[in-house]
Amino acid sequence: MSLELEHYCPECDQYCDFWKVASTRMHLGRKVKWHCPECDYGFVRIDGEVDTAQVA
Repeated sequence: MSLELEHYCPECDQYCDFWKVASTRMHLGRKVKWHCPECDYGFVRIDGEVDTAQVA
């Protein structure tokens, strides 16, 4: 898995490269935390299926 991910940042209102700041294995799968280096907005993905950035 890469250390960078291009993703939309709602705080910056643009696409930018997010950095992986943490990763761990849990019963639901691999949990990965991503943060925007510009504004520190972050989100979590669990096994690529659950994405907290999708929550409105």
